[in-house]
Amino acid sequence: MIDLKAIDDLARRLTSLVPPGLKDARSDLEQNMKATLQAGLAKLDLVTREEFDVQRAVLLRTREKIDALERAVEVLEARLASSPGNNH
Repeated sequence: MIDLKAIDDLARRLTSLVPPGLKDARSDLEQNMKATLQAGLAKLDLVTREEFDVQRAVLLRTREKIDALERAVEVLEARLASSPGNNH
């Protein structure tokens, strides 16, 4: 979900850059900027911060599991290499 407060704030900041002669059109410009920003952002494949954080946590847990498995494989390979009768 797109943060509408951030879009409103950005539209307000952009509108504040409007030259003094166009101040009468400020409200219309702000509404148009909001609509344009929302439409543009909706086209992007964005995720919320919450979704990002969840995926980051999953990735970290997966990385930890992979590291543990790599260590276990190293131990097993060392045992195999040092076992009697090993021709490697």
